[in-house]
Order: sequence, then C-alpha cells, then structure tokens
Amino acid sequence: MASTNDLKNGLVLKIDNQLWSVVNFQHVKPGKGGAFVRTTLKNVLSGKVVDKTFNAGVKVETANVDRREMTYLYDDGTDFVFMDQDTYDQVTVSRPVVGDAANYMLENSNVVIARHDDEPLYVELPASVELSVSHTDPGVQGDRSTGGTKPATLETGAEVQVPLFLNTGDKVKVDPRDGRYLGRVNTK
Repeated sequence: MASTNDLKNGLVLKIDNQLWSVVNFQHVKPGKGGAFVRTTLKNVLSGKVVDKTFNAGVKVETANVDRREMTYLYDDGTDFVFMDQDTYDQVTVSRPVVGDAANYMLENSNVVIARHDDEPLYVELPASVELSVSHTDPGVQGDRSTGGTKPATLETGAEVQVPLFLNTGDKVKVDPRDGRYLGRVNTK
C-alpha cells in the first residue's frame, strides 16, 4: 500500500483487480476544500487510458511489477520463448501478450518483459530496431527527387513505408511502437 502522495510516473497500481500504470499525476490544492490528486492511468493489459481523481493522502494498492531484460529465442508456433539473462531460465509468453512486438523481434535480440506474480504482462522493445529489407520494388528513376515512399517487407515479415531510394537487402532503423521508418543503417 502507498499513499497518493507517493505517486510517481510508471508506478503500477492495483485498482478493482486490474493493473493500471500512472502515466501522469498532479497534486491540486484548491483555495476552498481539500487537496486532491488528478491522475492519468493506463491499463497495463488493454492499453485503455482513463483519468482518475483521488483525495490527497488516500491509500492506494500498488502492484509489484518485475521488469527484466530477456533474450528472444524462438517462436514455437503458438508461443514465444525468451531466456532470462541472469538465471538462464526459459520463459514462455503467449502470442496475445507479445502482440505487435512480434513484427520487430529477431531471434537473439534483447527485450524487456514485465511480469506480475510470474505472469507476463507485456513485452517492451527498444526505441528503435535495425532490420533488413527482404523485399521492395525498385524506385522509378523520375520519382527519386519527390521524397515519396513505397512499401517494404522487413526480414521479420512486417511491412513499413520507406523512401524510394531503398533497395532489397538494405538495413533500416524502425520505431517498433508505430512501425515508422527512422533511417538507413550504414553497413560499411
């Protein structure tokens, strides 16, 4: 248990048997009446965002969320298998928990897995990942100066929009949160 005075960004609260992460909070002391804390909470599992107000000093239940860096080993067809880098234990995470992160994970890449009571909650990728373009159509000669984009399929199977000058085999940097192209990676 913690007080609303102890709230900070990233803290996970247990409200109505659901886990909510504090995205933002603000202590408010109006001229009239008691102080309160205005928060923005994000549901850890569904991603739903809500605003909730607490009276100042009220006790709230916190959840112990263990965030560990793990290595992605392989996809066994139904689940994904990761290895804890400290204990070398293998952890199986279901496809719905991994979600869209699967489109940007390569075998032997490092990710962060958040767990509560040994139950995986979500998989967090780095801010950018480097992947090779497995297929893209060649850019048309006259189109190079316009700054247009074309679809490209990455080695993981994900499809992103890339500039026309990129070719199959080029390595690109992608933001895994929204699948946005960030730049080309020099391999020389």
